[in-house]
Amino acid sequence: MDIKKHLMITGFSNVSWKDAIVKAVDEASKTIDYLSEVKIIEQKAKINGNRIVEYYVDLDLSFTIDLDRKDS
Repeated sequence: MDIKKHLMITGFSNVSWKDAIVKAVDEASKTIDYLSEVKIIEQKAKINGNRIVEYYVDLDLSFTIDLDRKDS
């Protein structure tokens, strides 16, 4: 049986929402093992004048708990 845990994070990019998602997942994968799913909760942007200058995404990351892991 798999047990999944969820973690809410916010990604940021000056390029696009997609870039913000990719960067956030890449950074999270450096410290969280067994990432399995990402759900986009909300997209936001900061506007300066008539253009978007910053993209933000709120993400729900899922990862599987390692039930066989031994405590150190």
